[in-house]
Amino acid sequence: MKKIFNNLFVLALLVSQLAIAQSKRPNVLFAIADDMSHASAYGYKFLQTPNFDKIASQGLLFNNMFTPSSKCSPSRAVVVTGRNPWQIENAANLTPVWPDKFKSFIEVLGENGYQTGFTGKGWGPGMFEKGKKRELTGKEYNKIKNKNVPAAGINKIDYAENFKVFMDQKPKDTPFFFWYGCKEPHRSYQFKSGIKNGKKISDVDFLPTFWGDSEDVKHDILDYAVEVEHYDNHLGKILDHLDRLGELDNTIIIVTSDNGMPFPRYKGHPFDFATRVPFAVTWPKHIVKPGRVVNEFASFTDIAPTIFEITNVKEEGSGMIKIEGKSLLDIFNNQANSSRNNVITGRERNDPSRPNGWGYPVRSIHNKDFVYSYNFHPERWPSGTPDADYRDTDMSPTKKYTKNLPHTSLPYQLCYGKRPQEELYDLKKDPECLHNLASNSKYKKLKNKLHKELFAELKRQEDPRMFENGDVFDSYEGEARTKKYLQLVEWFKTGKRPEKIKKQ
Repeated sequence: MKKIFNNLFVLALLVSQLAIAQSKRPNVLFAIADDMSHASAYGYKFLQTPNFDKIASQGLLFNNMFTPSSKCSPSRAVVVTGRNPWQIENAANLTPVWPDKFKSFIEVLGENGYQTGFTGKGWGPGMFEKGKKRELTGKEYNKIKNKNVPAAGINKIDYAENFKVFMDQKPKDTPFFFWYGCKEPHRSYQFKSGIKNGKKISDVDFLPTFWGDSEDVKHDILDYAVEVEHYDNHLGKILDHLDRLGELDNTIIIVTSDNGMPFPRYKGHPFDFATRVPFAVTWPKHIVKPGRVVNEFASFTDIAPTIFEITNVKEEGSGMIKIEGKSLLDIFNNQANSSRNNVITGRERNDPSRPNGWGYPVRSIHNKDFVYSYNFHPERWPSGTPDADYRDTDMSPTKKYTKNLPHTSLPYQLCYGKRPQEELYDLKKDPECLHNLASNSKYKKLKNKLHKELFAELKRQEDPRMFENGDVFDSYEGEARTKKYLQLVEWFKTGKRPEKIKKQ
């Protein structure tokens, strides 16, 4: 009898321990690069991202993850709110004043027992309402610096060491959310740093038609690769530290980038290749058939509800305004929702590069075959006015080369020219979106269908562009933006840079 009692006691203890282990709340590591479009997991040879690739091989690699806005602060605002840019007021713009009414899911995690923090770049660039202090991505950990970096222009924040400080300060047995916000590969780059780091021009296996064929452009691509690899290197160090601490098995790891690479026609633009971002995720023992490639469509709006579901934190009663996205758990479970067959993206005001602080508003719908875009103000310059040096495209050797080509050339027109109100591209035949089919009568029925589908969904989401107050996005901070635009025009006219405008 005593033996039976002892056996029952041991069994009860094991069951109790198992219940505790199963109830242990998962940690979250969210690693986001700044302006990255590539990883070697997607087959590219001009750069090597072994740590990104490792996450993909152990979990899931997404082929169709989109940011709804291909610019830093609006893209990051989408991540933390779970809402589309046109649903977050001023936060749809670059460098806004954050609307105080919008709460981040990370703030909610902090209120529900999670230790939260970030290193590098959190949400931004932008500011908060006067007197307000918010930790949209947690507490900042940026004090430790690197003495040496692979190239000039790379930020000296030691991301991995700052993560270690966060983990050292975290109370034992407290679950964590950590945002690794690498500031690379944001510009500027050290020219020919790729060659200095052992790369060769022959390594370049990615060169869009719309950049022409210049050796300087190829060097620019290799220099970009060095900075992507810096992001991946620190990701590896963070993963190694989690492994040493025994935390890997209880951590969901998401690796991605906020938007497209900082080159002409990519960052800030609505094209398919500019809004589709690298995305891989692993969660040991919780992903069905790890190593899968996911072709279903997903959006950055889906990140917040995913993390709420896996951490068992409820959106209801959290103080967040209704999340638009839907949890990715269906994909994790290999039971993808049949509605994941398209995604909507958009654009409002990016850099100050047009009169009156105006943006270049666009809405697009993407599916596996086509992308349709509606440009609300086709009379405006999509990359900024010529007299402001097309400031809505980051300065670079690639920009210098393409903008100095004849204005009738294909690269110049595609990168800087004005666009019609409607654009339609066949992604299978024309992945670079070179041939606009919107005026082709053979595609009229399809174009009208996609237009109707896009606008119906935007009306459901209460996008101001669907109503009389659509230009409200241009009114936010308009006066300051106009002043900065005029300073830019003066700078490029005279060659003398105003002191208040930072060198780009």
